[in-house]
Amino acid sequence: MNDIARRARARLRVLTRQWERGRWARVAGFALICLAISSNLSAAQAGAQSLTRALPAPVPSRGAMPRGHLGWQHAAYGAIRGVTIGPIESSQQPGRGYGTEESDALLSELERLGVTWVSLTPFGRLWALDSTEILMDFEAPYANNRVAVRRMIAQAHAHGMKVLVIPHLWVETGGWRGEIEPGSPERWAAYQASYREFVLAWARDAEAAGADALSIGVECKSWSGRFGPYWRGLIAEIRAHFSGLLTYSANWDEVDGVLFWDQLDLVGINAFYPLADHDGASYGEYVEGARRARDLVRESIAALDMPVLFVEVGYTTRANAAVQPWLWPDDMTEVVIDEHEQARALAAVFEVFLPEPWFSGFFVWRYYASLDDVSQEAIWGFSPHAKRAEPLLDRVFHTAWGVDPVPTY
Repeated sequence: MNDIARRARARLRVLTRQWERGRWARVAGFALICLAISSNLSAAQAGAQSLTRALPAPVPSRGAMPRGHLGWQHAAYGAIRGVTIGPIESSQQPGRGYGTEESDALLSELERLGVTWVSLTPFGRLWALDSTEILMDFEAPYANNRVAVRRMIAQAHAHGMKVLVIPHLWVETGGWRGEIEPGSPERWAAYQASYREFVLAWARDAEAAGADALSIGVECKSWSGRFGPYWRGLIAEIRAHFSGLLTYSANWDEVDGVLFWDQLDLVGINAFYPLADHDGASYGEYVEGARRARDLVRESIAALDMPVLFVEVGYTTRANAAVQPWLWPDDMTEVVIDEHEQARALAAVFEVFLPEPWFSGFFVWRYYASLDDVSQEAIWGFSPHAKRAEPLLDRVFHTAWGVDPVPTY
């Protein structure tokens, strides 16, 4: 199938599903939306009490946020209705990455979907988990990637969206970045010096491009709970170069061990919480799993007194996706593809978290810079595009959330 046919087919699937469910279902309540997904009801069966989407105040991209776990709500910024946009940085695919006509077309589609924020993930390269040097040239020269990110931020702002920049790390020889371990104190010092250069470079680029927020790291589980003086110094340096909001992307089981939350504006979580511990779980069991995750987050913010952001949340398009949602698509074999499973897992999380006034929002993981790209992950991957989860996102993004300001009309 050629690219044109593939795009046409994907778009037809989206349009068909939106027509079948009815565009007016955007204003359905959370529980009713999620019930419709979980039980295969149509939007007409699910519709009842409607909610009017609140009109949020603009987020000041150059200012501090009120403190406290209700700080985001008190500032009346409006929920972060976000999508992560993965890069297509390879020089083998020119014209399809950040800051291109393809990415502008994607942003038009996301704007129609109701997206108000996007996150961008420029990568650095680490050879192995015990390496000490981070290279900036991920699949294309750093000079090219920084220009592409700057163009992408300008495009997002032109579409009325705010931007979170997340400098990400790719381990070339495999392994999870949360298990980085250079070894000796000397090697740790060398790694931390390289990490400082990596993050500060992107902080300066984000500032120059007018980005609204920055994540200072992603899943640094092996060292976010130690090296306190290093983290304090790094965050102070970042703030000297970047004037927007700061967060950190903690793994879901890392949150309570992070030393430096009080120096940031938002508690950021990569929220791949397991919703069940066995295959074949019901939607009700998924909701209970989401409630357990919510209670854990509540306990954390009771001490931290900060609002929460899901920097990443998503599920692969496969059976039992919410049992081990962190499993990477590329490593899977004999996959049972299941669009309904992806949608109902997301629906369970939305039903539980979106009414909470301390929950500032989420970025769904993820779309790609070229809307119908199929080169970055398998069909059973995380992308919700042209799948059953996409109409769910459409309706949820057009519904009022607990953190939204109360309409004055």
